[in-house]
Amino acid sequence: MGSDYQYILWFEECSRKALPIVGGKNANLGEMLNAGIRVPPGFAVTSKGFQRYMDGAGLWDVVRESVAGMPPDDIKAVSRAGAEIREAILSTPIPNDIRAEVVSAYVSLCERCGRRDLPVAVRSSATAEDLAEASFAGQQDTYLWIWGSDAVVTATHQCWASLFTDRAITYRMKAGFPQDGVYISVGIQKMVNSRSAGVMFTLDPITGDRSRITIDANWGFGESIVQGMVSPDSFIVAKRPLSIKQSIIGQKDQMFVANGCGTMVTAVPSDQQVIPCISVSEVMEIAEMGLCIEKHYGCPQDIEWAIDKDLSFPENLFSTQSRPVTAAGKKDLGKEVMKESGKGDADHIIDLMLKGFGR
Repeated sequence: MGSDYQYILWFEECSRKALPIVGGKNANLGEMLNAGIRVPPGFAVTSKGFQRYMDGAGLWDVVRESVAGMPPDDIKAVSRAGAEIREAILSTPIPNDIRAEVVSAYVSLCERCGRRDLPVAVRSSATAEDLAEASFAGQQDTYLWIWGSDAVVTATHQCWASLFTDRAITYRMKAGFPQDGVYISVGIQKMVNSRSAGVMFTLDPITGDRSRITIDANWGFGESIVQGMVSPDSFIVAKRPLSIKQSIIGQKDQMFVANGCGTMVTAVPSDQQVIPCISVSEVMEIAEMGLCIEKHYGCPQDIEWAIDKDLSFPENLFSTQSRPVTAAGKKDLGKEVMKESGKGDADHIIDLMLKGFGR
């Protein structure tokens, strides 16, 4: 399907072997799709397009000059360098042939899904992220609910620039990765019109217990959980036999919803705050999906999932990304979390957990 493209690969053409050109997120989406996991359709703008763009415009020189001799703990210097690099990238147009391929693939995706100006998620997928040795996940930008060819190209351009956020520059310096040695791909994927969404670990992230699955859920899009905005509904599921061991209804007072070309935060109606946002059958189906993904990769996974309100159960349940749990095996993580959190303040525990797992 992608044979006519130089810089585009459809997710079904992606796999772990394609990681150097499509990055961790896109490689994983292709892996899951080809393993029979429900994944929203989409395509990757490969790192070859980014390399061609950076090389052709001489932007690597800007990168090297901006970070030369800069210590990673000099916050002001990092901020100046990041701003210079991002401005140089965003003020340099994407070459016409690369732009044309992105637009063509987006139009094809719209046709495939039977909708003009299909809303999509535009996600950064760095070629060094989601590795076992280091997690670069969450260092670059994601744009949700983007629709229309121009907006998709603009979001792609912004994802490229986000390879040089202050946080990403600092992280690479501390991890010993050269700033000109990491490339970026961009995933463009049908947006799940989420009724509910969340995060699942195929182990207990507090104790490291691999016999359990933990699921956090909120109304709307999953960004509210990724950003730690709410106390979500939380479920602990035993793997064998598959059964719900614990359910906690969180105070789900905010959610992300669609807002034109983008998303917005809105209040959750009071009657929805006090009821679970996913049913027992949905919890079990999400857990089943987690088991399948973990089995495919052979190690514990950190999975983002969503339930599409426009489709019927169980075809409405999708995995939007999966990555290895990079802190798995650190048996002292739970003790460290509880020790640092004093009396166990819930928000602090969640914050430490997410830091531990490289989000």
